[in-house]
Amino acid sequence: MARQAARPLSPHLQIYRWYLTMATSIAHRLTGVALVLGLLLLTWWLTALARGPESFAVVRAATDNILGGLVLFGFTLVLFYHLVNGIRHLVWDAGVGLDKESAELSSRVVIGAAGGLTVLTWLLILIFG
Repeated sequence: MARQAARPLSPHLQIYRWYLTMATSIAHRLTGVALVLGLLLLTWWLTALARGPESFAVVRAATDNILGGLVLFGFTLVLFYHLVNGIRHLVWDAGVGLDKESAELSSRVVIGAAGGLTVLTWLLILIFG
């Protein structure tokens, strides 16, 4: 029987150099999971709203503090990131922007747009809410 080389069957994350496009791809998957968890919070909010003032007061107590505000801010950031990156993937599906330079630029645009939309949303909430 022939001896086989002692090498990994497939490359592992330890030998890859991390690129921004790789990080945004992983972040897109993680934000999808975070959105599912956020939908559980939305369901809790809607259920409490339907149950009446006493139930809704519990939700308000959970969200009207620093930790609750950070969770809502994070959910907004995750929502906008996943949305903008999803649009980026739709553009890629059309065959546009697949070269390395365009992919790198679109990664930066996704991060900037998600951050900008999140800050704009929360500024509007603080001003008009």
